[in-house]
Amino acid sequence: MGFWKSLFSGSETSSPSRTTQVEAHATDGTSDRSLSPRIFFSTEREIDLYELEELCDAVGWSRRPLRKVKKAIQHSFLVVTMWEQRGVNRRLIGFSRATSDHAFNATIWDVVVHPDFQRKGLGKALMRQVIKKLRSEDISNITLFADPQVVDFYRGLGFMSDPEGIKGMFWYPD
Repeated sequence: MGFWKSLFSGSETSSPSRTTQVEAHATDGTSDRSLSPRIFFSTEREIDLYELEELCDAVGWSRRPLRKVKKAIQHSFLVVTMWEQRGVNRRLIGFSRATSDHAFNATIWDVVVHPDFQRKGLGKALMRQVIKKLRSEDISNITLFADPQVVDFYRGLGFMSDPEGIKGMFWYPD
C-alpha cells in the first residue's frame, strides 16, 4: 500500500505544467548528458496518430480506425504520453488515457509502453503520472481493465480485483 499512500498523502501541489521530466540513464556508455536520452511525460493531446499507431503495433495490439482513436483522445478526461528525447529527436514510447465523470470516478484505458522500454520502471512511472493527475482532480475511485498477462503489473501498483466482489458486465453489438 506504500505506492497508494504516497499518492494520497503529502502536501504536493499540482503544477500547471503540461510536461514532467524524469531522469533516464544513457544505455550507450556515454557520459555526456547532452547525448543521454531524457524521458518526459506530457498531457498535451496533440499526438501524431500514426506515431501512436506504430507504438500500438510494436506491442501487438489490433489496429483501430484512426478517426475513432482521435475521437477517443479528444473525449478523454486525461491523456498522458511518455517521450524519449535524444538531442532534437523525440519519440513516443508510452501512452495512457482516462475517462471520468469529473467528480468521483475515472477509468484508465490504453496503457502502452514500447517493448524497448518495458521492464525498466517506466510503465510504473507512467501509471504514477496518470494516478497523480487524477488524484489532483480529486478523483478517488480509479478503475481499469487489464489483460491477464498484465494483472500482476497492476497488482504491484496497488490495484486489486474488484474488492467488493461486484462483477463487471459488458454489452457488445452482434
